[in-house]
Amino acid sequence: MSTRNNMGKRLIVALFVLPIFSIFYFSCTQTNADYAAAQANGVLANEGFQRCTRYVSGWLEQADAETGLIPRNLTKDKNIWNAHDCGADNYPFMVLTSAITDTAQFHGRMLDMLRTETRLSSRLGAVPDVYSFSKKGFEYEEPNLARLMFGGSEYIKDGLLPLTEWLGASPWSERMLSILDDMWLHAPIETPHGRIVSTNVEVNGEMLQALSRLYWMTADKKYLDYALRLGDFYLLGQNHPTRDFQKLRLRDHGCEVISGLCELYATTHFVLPDKNAAYQAPLYEMLDRILVVGRNKDGLFYNQVNPQTGDILDKGVADTWGYTFNGYYTVYLLDHIERYRDAVLFGMSHLDKYRNFDWEHGSADGYADAIESALNLYNRERQPAVADWIDSEMQVMWQKQQPSGVIEGWHGDGNFARTTIMYCLWKTQGVIFQPWRQDVALGAVLDGDKLTIAVTAQKPWTGVLYFDTPRFKNNMHLPLDWPRINQFPEWFTIGADKEYRVNLNGVKQHVSLDDGLAVRMPAGTIKILIK
Repeated sequence: MSTRNNMGKRLIVALFVLPIFSIFYFSCTQTNADYAAAQANGVLANEGFQRCTRYVSGWLEQADAETGLIPRNLTKDKNIWNAHDCGADNYPFMVLTSAITDTAQFHGRMLDMLRTETRLSSRLGAVPDVYSFSKKGFEYEEPNLARLMFGGSEYIKDGLLPLTEWLGASPWSERMLSILDDMWLHAPIETPHGRIVSTNVEVNGEMLQALSRLYWMTADKKYLDYALRLGDFYLLGQNHPTRDFQKLRLRDHGCEVISGLCELYATTHFVLPDKNAAYQAPLYEMLDRILVVGRNKDGLFYNQVNPQTGDILDKGVADTWGYTFNGYYTVYLLDHIERYRDAVLFGMSHLDKYRNFDWEHGSADGYADAIESALNLYNRERQPAVADWIDSEMQVMWQKQQPSGVIEGWHGDGNFARTTIMYCLWKTQGVIFQPWRQDVALGAVLDGDKLTIAVTAQKPWTGVLYFDTPRFKNNMHLPLDWPRINQFPEWFTIGADKEYRVNLNGVKQHVSLDDGLAVRMPAGTIKILIK
């Protein structure tokens, strides 16, 4: 398991081995603009993490008494666990919330749920099927390959892959790889390029994303081979997304193939230059055609178009606009095609028109996807107006949470937590602390190479601050941090075995931050400067 999974264990070590700084109240007369901003960020991050813990508690109260698994929804389908909803959208972000705020629950109940789900729902090897609480067995008498492939693909890309990008190697990554291996072992669709798991464009887009990343993570060439079958199927065959499709969704449940092909293109850029050259023209053709027929006047994407005729089939604005722009920005990073970066910047520049917008008929899930879209791209292109928009729209989304902690009572509630955690990590610059406590607020601001951290506690607190690392390299072994759907953007990251100058309320030290920074503080507020 990764170092992030061992935080609870490291905490004990850190408190007894690392230097302990006794911190005293930091006088308000010593504040500066960065410190004030860090304090304000701490208030927002604290609210966000508290909301996530209430979400987890609210859903755990609804868990099946016998299995401990959460239901698909709290109205209809309260009797089942399924991979493509419970597993993909809800449970993983209960896991992630617990990893940050409650390590005992993370190592306990969350891991128990994984083991139970694996035992009860695995049907085609490791590939999961729908489990019925009342039947104490599968909901459907017979396995259906299309249903199994869809459920496995959703669970991998939307749930287990984001967890792995944060945690690194873990029981959740083991589950992910076992599902992926058995999906491709039983791939049912014959093509001129080799067998693939589906003709569903969403499934194949998810597979392109997952296989491209997991090839790098594992160094197992079979994952690249599987991804190339799909790349050839769409870019070199008779299934080109804009030349051959009559309907192209530019929102989720279809847009995944666009960024998925761009992720495969990124992989071939580094390891297969001949294949990369073969893919380039058809990939550019797809991206350029979408820019012509797929955007509204504000540069954001329609829900669905006919890419051949240019007809708009659904003029609604895709809340997942950034998912598609991730692909454009990836190709820009690789090939320096300025028109692709310009398209991203143009769309971002018009977000102010979309305050309190009716994403997905006002659903919190629509807000989550739209805000994630902005956060991931803002991480690469720091536009102040976009930061303001993110702050305002988070407040709208947060107000949709009920007093019970449940948001809307369906599996999309997990995406509320996913995006809230992304937002909180921006406000802390990736710094987390353990043991987490509701009355402890941490916020941070990065100015050049100087990180200002403000920590406030209502009661004395002793613990460790943990700093983010280049997870795209350390956990995923990617050659480039290209923007990815459902990733958790990196802000301030530390280098291994590097010493930092740390100033804790005037106490200066040169220390390594690899195992965190141990802090003992009374009630009040402290300021930490790191360079």
